[in-house]
Parts: sequence; C-alpha cells; structure tokens
Amino acid sequence: MIRAAILSPLAFAAVLSGCAVSDAVMPAADDVPAEAVESIETPERFVPPSTKPGPVSENGGLIVETLATLARVSSLAVSPDGSTLAYVIRETDLEADGGRTDIWSLDLTDDSADPVQLTTHPSGGSSPVWNADGGTLYFLSSRSGSSQAWRIDLAGGAPVQVTDYPVGIANLKVLAGGRIAFTADVFRSCDTLQCTADILAEREASPTSALQYDKVFVRHWDTWEDGRRSALFTASLGEDGAAGDPTNLSGSLDGDTPSVPFGGGGEIAASPDGQTLYFALREAGKTEPWSTDLDIYAVPADGSAAPANLTDGMDGTDTHPEVSPDGRKLAWLSMARAGYESDQTDLMVLDLETGDMTNSTADWDRSVSDIAFAADGATVIISASDTGTHPLFRVDLAAGEVTPVTTGAYASSPVVRGDQVIYLERALNRPVDIHALDLASGETRQLTDANAVRLSKTEMGEYEQFSFAGANDETVYGYAMKPAGFEEGETYPIAFIVHGGPQGSFSEGWSYRWNPQIYAGAGYGVVFIDFHGSAGYGQAFMDSINQDWGGKPLEDLQKGLVAALERYDWLDGERTCALGASYGGYMINWIAGNWPDRFDCLVNHDGLFDLRSFYYSTEELWFPEWDFGGPYFENPDSYERWNPVHHVQKWQTPMLVIQGELDFRVPPEQSLATFNALQRQGIESELLWFPDENHWVLKPNNSMKWHHTVLGWLDRYLKTPETQDEASEAR
Repeated sequence: MIRAAILSPLAFAAVLSGCAVSDAVMPAADDVPAEAVESIETPERFVPPSTKPGPVSENGGLIVETLATLARVSSLAVSPDGSTLAYVIRETDLEADGGRTDIWSLDLTDDSADPVQLTTHPSGGSSPVWNADGGTLYFLSSRSGSSQAWRIDLAGGAPVQVTDYPVGIANLKVLAGGRIAFTADVFRSCDTLQCTADILAEREASPTSALQYDKVFVRHWDTWEDGRRSALFTASLGEDGAAGDPTNLSGSLDGDTPSVPFGGGGEIAASPDGQTLYFALREAGKTEPWSTDLDIYAVPADGSAAPANLTDGMDGTDTHPEVSPDGRKLAWLSMARAGYESDQTDLMVLDLETGDMTNSTADWDRSVSDIAFAADGATVIISASDTGTHPLFRVDLAAGEVTPVTTGAYASSPVVRGDQVIYLERALNRPVDIHALDLASGETRQLTDANAVRLSKTEMGEYEQFSFAGANDETVYGYAMKPAGFEEGETYPIAFIVHGGPQGSFSEGWSYRWNPQIYAGAGYGVVFIDFHGSAGYGQAFMDSINQDWGGKPLEDLQKGLVAALERYDWLDGERTCALGASYGGYMINWIAGNWPDRFDCLVNHDGLFDLRSFYYSTEELWFPEWDFGGPYFENPDSYERWNPVHHVQKWQTPMLVIQGELDFRVPPEQSLATFNALQRQGIESELLWFPDENHWVLKPNNSMKWHHTVLGWLDRYLKTPETQDEASEAR
C-alpha cells in the first residue's frame, strides 16, 4: 500500500520450551473471579468465534472464514511493578459486521496463570492504562454512549465512569499527581468541548451539507475535512475519582495530536512525575499536504505555559516521544530529509538537563520502529525491519551499539519492566500473541495463545526465504510458501504477490488483508519478492526506487520468479497469477503492459493507472513529489516515464480490478479507468467495488467477499483445464 506519512508504523503456534500458555481464550462466566471482573450486564454473553475450532480448506489449510474470525491481541500495558499485564483482545462479530474489544489481564508472576477477562460489557473496552500504584486500571469504553474514560479496581467492584464529556475522547494517559491526559476532536474556533458538541448539533440540524475550503487537504485517507482538529487535554481527578473540567494543552497550535490518519497514543508521552507532556504535531496550513515536518513539543501538564517546540529546525519527521524512567532523557524517532516519508528513521535522544542531542543509531543502516527505555535509562529496546524479519534490538546509548535480542518473526510494541520485556510477535504461520524476553538470560517465552482453539485444526503452509541476484546484480530476497497439505512430487499453481508501499515489505508477519497462508490453504504455491525499494535492507536499497518505479522493481520481480522456479520444483511456472494492491496494484498495471505474456491472470486492488491524474487527485502530495522528483508540473517526464497509461495498448491478460470508494489515497477513478481500458479492448475483466471501504477492506463480511472473489478469479485461470489449454496455446 502507499502509506500515510507516519506509520508506526503491527506467537508461536507451538509452545516454546518452558512457557505457560493457556488454551482458554475466554473463561466461562462462572470461571471469572468476581473480585477481578465487572458484573455480567447482559442476559446472553457474546460467544467469540475464537472459542471454537475454525473450518479448514480441503487440504487442511487456512480459509477466509477462519482468518476473518481470529482473535486479535494488542495494546500491552504492564503494571508499574511488572507483576500484571493488561491487554486487549478484539473478537469478530459477523452479525454486527465488526469487532468488539475487551480487556484481559495476566499474572506475570505465575507461569501457570490463565488470562482473565476484565470487561464483558457489549460496548467493550480498549486502551488500558495503569495508575501509579498498579491497583487501578483505566480504560476507554463507549458504554455510556460515546468514548469515555472508565476505571476498574483490581481489588473488586464494577467499572466506574471517570469522564462524562459532551464529545468522545481518545488516547487516554494516566499521569502521576492525579491527572489524566487525552485527546478529543474539537473545532478550531472552540474553547470548550461543549462548544464542539453544539456546533455538531447545529450542523446536524442544518438544511445544507455544504463544506467550503480555502486550502488543500480537503480530504485525507477516507475522511473529509470538517474544521476539527485532534487536540491534547488534561483534567484533574477529584477525590471521588471523577475527572474535572479539561484544559486544552494544544493552545494556538493548529494541527492534529496525534497525527492523522494513523498516529496514536504512541505520539504522546508523559514525564514520570506527571508534570510535563511531550507530543508530536505537524502544524496545519497551506503546505501541510506536501510537508512531512512533524515536531516534538513539550508542555506543562497543567497548561500553565504554551507548548515549546523541541525539534524546531529539524525539517523531517520527528515523532513517538519516549521519556526515560528517571525523567532525564527524551527519545524519539526522527527522519532527517524533509518531504520523504520513507527516510531512515533514527533514534534521537535529548538530555533534558544539558540540552545535548544525540543520534544514537546514526551508524546503523536500519530504520527504528519502536522505543522502550530500560530501567537504567542507559539502554533502549527498539524494533526494526531487517532482511525480511522484524526483531527486537538493544541500543547501548553510551556506545551507540545495536545488538539483536530476538531473532526472526515480527516483534513489536515492547514494554520494559526490570529485566523483562513484554512484546507482541507474529510470523508468516501464526497471528499476534504476547511474548516475554528476559534481558539477563536472553530467553524468550510465549505468554498467550489466543487462537489455539480456532487454529487447532488448521495446517499452515511451510515457507522459506531465498535470495538471488536482482537488478544491478545486487542481492534481493524473497519467500516461497508451500501449499497446505503439500505432497512431494506434485506441482502447484503460483500466486505471485507484489507488496505495496512501495517502501514496504512482505516479510515475516501476519496480515488480515494479504495473508499468503490463505493462498496456501487454497492449494497455491506462494512467491513474494522484496524488490528494490523494500524496507529492511538498508536505506540505499530503499532509496533506489525513487524515480525508478517501473525499472529495478520489475527486473527484481522477473528475476525473482525465475529464481523461485529454478529452486523449487513444486512450483508450476505454467500456471501463475500476479496480485497486488496500491503500489502493488500499480505494478500489476505496469506488468500488464511491460510483461504482458507471463501471467495467466492479474489482480489489481486500488492500483495506480495514470500518474498524472493521480498526482492531481491524491491527498498526501509529499509522497509522489519525493518519489518522482517534484510536483508533476515541474517534472512531468519522471511521472510519464513510469506511467502505466502509456502501455495500455499492450494489455492482454485477464484482470480483476478491486476498489474502495472511500480511498482518497488512490482515488477510485484510477480503478475505473483501469476497468474501462480493459473492457474497451475486450480483455476479460471484472470490477469488484466496495462503496463503504477505504484503501483497505476492513469490514469482516466485505473482507470475506474480497477473498472469495480473488480466489475464485485465480481458480478460474489456474485450476480449470480448459483455460489452461488456452493459456498454453497463447504462450
């Protein structure tokens, strides 16, 4: 996918030696300790799909219905003393066509302890945060009608409402000293939350729905600009525990905290004494759509002074602040080059007492994703993409040394308490679960197995990383995955998946949109290549795609498919289909005109068709301006050199085109133009349209429709003997 500016940038199937994993995803109501969970408020409890074994394909592999209904683990919160973990599980409710989240806890001092569900209300709970003594857990819930803060005493009792504001709140933080912090969407002209509520009510009653603008960024991702911004607030907690009137800390700053559309609570941090908040913000204005300049601000938690810009003069992205346990150091993620959303992300550290600033990973050719200070403040645990994996690393701030502490898989969201790191991990054969790392011994153990029951009958396809000499004879990596139920001596049709970004990666990980196990479960061998421009192979490798969208990446894909066929005799090169979304969809259009006789079919989701019209209709202009060397009107040749629209007359391969109508990153007209070009030339094609989806297909039932349509398209051209004879004759 073509990313937003700031991406934060998301468990073993078998139990690791020495780890205690509970098979119980959700204890029965009678098993939930009354002193540690809210009272059951509905006559019939929601029974999550993850409590039942999921159906499998004919070969025993993963199918769409099982993928869509897996439990999703997130939002780690470890108590201050490190004894208790709170986290969130999202379950899928197919009848409601959405998900519901609940908060769970796990005793980290007892290896035999089972997870305990803390919230059971139909409106769910999210964003768990501990208070200073670890006896109370705060969280967000919409059970009162809008998203508000609640708290639950772990010693006993039902949840108690903490905030009751006229608009919903998000990104809850609990500060030392008796305050909470949160964000809320407010109109720029408003001083109070009630003012925003009043304006919304007036608009609802207005006979006109017109919006009027005098600057760009009129829409972003999937939402039209309506005059509101996400602002940072604090409120004091009274003796009764209720929050008082909020104080707006954003002041006169005109921008979103956190950044939109994907910035979250990780862009806000508090000092250990609760006196100072640090946050990331990109000031709004006429240059906002072509600026990646996020800055880190500091502001007193009581609002007694205006926010101070700590990174003024640093023109790239600065985000995700993190304060050391002693309050002396502030770390954050930093990109140096303005306008480049995929620049190397370094770990910057500011000594708040001396003002000294250090780039702690200046000599390390990888981009940092997560930050978590160790207890001594001298070490930071980070995550980063590295050669097709995404492990955790330890950074010695004094020496500037970076050392891996986990291997393989995709580790993220580390939380450090003492010598223990709690983190999330996923891989190509297992969804996200919670793991623990002992920094002293280096040993890891799995803490949860949220989908043990759901996946108990599912066989995952085996996979292997391989490498080959790609463009410029440089080493390029890819993965090949066997179908589930693999039989030696058999050959299998190929799903050749092209990742988006383009500065992304189909590395070790687990996805609910482009999961290779779905194709393995349907009987396909799967091949995916990290072509030039992919993340995790050094900044020069990533930069190499700039102004070369259809050059080295296409050469890598061509050589990668040849290398896979030479290495794996179970792949049938005579039955192949290429699939991709966003930049991957662009590449499908590019392949259609520049590698037109290789594939039996193509699948193009939200793909770019005409780079000229794309530039003038997308929202985040910094992206094409960097990748193509400036605005279209200043450097049209760069855009036109790699423009798929110029090769339409060479198209011949059947293509399935898919589009979300709410996609403002790659506007819907791109897919409509693609479909028109196919239909007008008589090329077999279909259009799958989602009026209520954005760049991604997120609703469970839409997701299942997407997958079934895509797999049906592949089956039509790769598994039907008649179409195979026709394809062979054409070649």
